[in-house]
Amino acid sequence: MKDLCVPLQRSVDFDEIVDVRTPLEFAEDHIPGATNAPVLTNEERVIVGTLYVQSSAFEATRIGAAMVARNIAAHLETTFAERPRGWRPLVYCWRGGKRSESLTVWLNLMGWQARRLDGGYKTYRRSVIDALATLPQQFEYIVLTGATGSGKTRLLRALQHTGAQALDLEGLAAHRGSLLGALKGEPQPTQKAFDTALAETLRRFSPERPVFVEAESRAIGRVMLPDALLAAMHRSRCVSVQAERGERIAFLLDDYAHLFDAPDAFKIQLRKLIGLHSRERVERWCRLIDENERAALFDELISLHYDPAYARSSTGHFTELPRATGFVLRPNDSDIDEQAQALLDRLALPLRG
Repeated sequence: MKDLCVPLQRSVDFDEIVDVRTPLEFAEDHIPGATNAPVLTNEERVIVGTLYVQSSAFEATRIGAAMVARNIAAHLETTFAERPRGWRPLVYCWRGGKRSESLTVWLNLMGWQARRLDGGYKTYRRSVIDALATLPQQFEYIVLTGATGSGKTRLLRALQHTGAQALDLEGLAAHRGSLLGALKGEPQPTQKAFDTALAETLRRFSPERPVFVEAESRAIGRVMLPDALLAAMHRSRCVSVQAERGERIAFLLDDYAHLFDAPDAFKIQLRKLIGLHSRERVERWCRLIDENERAALFDELISLHYDPAYARSSTGHFTELPRATGFVLRPNDSDIDEQAQALLDRLALPLRG
């Protein structure tokens, strides 16, 4: 079946990419835009794997082949039922083995021009890792620095809306980056899925124009930034975003309002700060939650936690921070898109290349 294999670089030549791995494997990560048509369910893969270890490779293959045949039949009747006569799918599994080969054979027997991805998902994953080691170095970055609550994320997204190239790492990570940064009802991607999304985003940028990005630490929640991107950010020019104290509190109250819907969980998160702060201080913050003193809580968090943490983390990493361009974000003065455009004008950057 080697003649039915194609290399990864030819994936753009096909009408559709079909991932035949289990739903769990697909959920962990997959080639962007791929359709999941598993030839083994999550449970069936466990059964086959157990048979392989506890019985024999032949028995596992015999039982697995029957399962695969039934699932392929079901996909031909449902998933692929409306595909046109000239459909050209590219099929892959974990490493281009029997699962993708089985479906590829049947699709070709139907008269479609199916091919199998040489090396499967494993080859694609290797391409992502390689891209994240080299792609970040191709761009000039402008890093938005500033204390928590200064509106950096809002400004970044306004810059993107205005037409600038913007790398929204917190958006890709589905996390705001701090201890309290988990988004309500939106789980974080796996590390592999984050890597894939990041690589795809970087591939869409033009090296001819700078990329705006918000200052981040190595970890955004449970996902980690690649070393090459961090190194490039740390040596890039900076914009120091500032906001009035009252506006910072308002930003935080808006961003973290959902935390007050589950006060016990909120207090559990705050108590993880014991060690960085005294137990007495953290318990006071918990009492402020019980008393619904939201503004007072975030006022103290700004003074006693966020600002000291920012001072510790930023000064040693971003080498251009002492020469940063200052920019005061005033959300009540004008539309934030207008302020983003004002920043572009100040930096003498064109809207589009």
